Amino acid sequence: MISPELNFNLFTSDLSHYFKTQVKVGLFGSGVGLSVVLGFSAAYACYYLISVAKKPILIAGGKKLHQFLRDECPVVSETYYPTFWCWESRVQTLLRPFVTAKPWVNYRNELITAPDGGQISLDWFDNDESASHPDQSTRPTVLLLPGLTGTSRESYILHMVQQSRDLGYRCVVFNNRGVSGEKLLTPRTYCAANTEDLEVVIEHVQWTIDKAPLMAAGVSMGGMMLANYLGRKGSEVRLKGVVVFSAGWDVFECTASLEKPLDRFLFNSYLTSCLQASVDRHRTILEKKYDIDHVMKAKTIREFDERFTSVMFGYPSNDDYYRDASPIHKIKSVQVPMLCLNAADDVFSPNHAFPVEAVKQNPNVAMLITCHGGHIGFLEGLWPRQSTYMDRVFRQFTKAVFENGSSLDDLH
Repeated sequence: MISPELNFNLFTSDLSHYFKTQVKVGLFGSGVGLSVVLGFSAAYACYYLISVAKKPILIAGGKKLHQFLRDECPVVSETYYPTFWCWESRVQTLLRPFVTAKPWVNYRNELITAPDGGQISLDWFDNDESASHPDQSTRPTVLLLPGLTGTSRESYILHMVQQSRDLGYRCVVFNNRGVSGEKLLTPRTYCAANTEDLEVVIEHVQWTIDKAPLMAAGVSMGGMMLANYLGRKGSEVRLKGVVVFSAGWDVFECTASLEKPLDRFLFNSYLTSCLQASVDRHRTILEKKYDIDHVMKAKTIREFDERFTSVMFGYPSNDDYYRDASPIHKIKSVQVPMLCLNAADDVFSPNHAFPVEAVKQNPNVAMLITCHGGHIGFLEGLWPRQSTYMDRVFRQFTKAVFENGSSLDDLH
């Protein structure tokens, strides 16, 4: 737990040291310069503690899940202190990949065959050195789904693997087709709406470790795909629990937000180029069915989806694809315990499109909303290298589900 007193003392101590060693006293030794800087810093500290550092909002559809989270996951009740020098949404989003550490993880890769003849890459972290769960046949396992163009090597995935390792759990990362170096065998990639590959992966993992409890965590588009899967399958889902981070709930609103001038410049164009680069790597097989030259001229994610994604998955229009890809319409059908973490300032997933009312109507779902955190940011601490608020939510919820989840067997 990060206490307000500890944060404020560290903050003021660091500032005092800086001022004593770096700030020159001017104006004939009157100390006016130092006073101005100290006054500004005190004002900033007050603004930060009053307006930036806030407790998250916890919304749950049922009293049982709400109380479970309060009892087992103290992080949901604690004030979130974003890193004081980079609490703004876009800064958090842009800096997270660069300032957070990338712990080394030795994966075991497995390629499985999909019904259409394509191949799916899974990266296993078996954690055979687990002291708390030495029996590999019953070792709790977490299925991890990265974001739009992410793989098992993303820092946020590596951090979740690290947290799972410390708890004695096993992880398996589901890499979407064609993103982690494997060859595309069929002219098909992936999208947030289509959950066929995810269904194949879950069935395979459950068959492989049939005695081990399994839960799942999805980030950004991975969280959208996971939420869509839960909504479609309903009571057929055999996962013990699910946690979703920074999901886009209404794709129409998400794309509109990313098309605003600044966000288009900072994020949209870059992500579009990443998607195009992935397509271009597999041009040989994809150009047999699709106009890749036309796809490569797309300037935004919406244009890319109009020319490629919606066409590949057989939608009559891009609007039909976006409607089907939006998890907000499927929350009501989720039948397993699911916790969703979003930041209210996430430009990828605007807060006015959060499924608050749908969450309130489903006793299996809870939503945790922080004022700040950006998109998969959630940086905290003076130098946020080792752990984020998102990591702490993942660790506490995962442990609670695996070790005390029997109290969630009947949430209705």
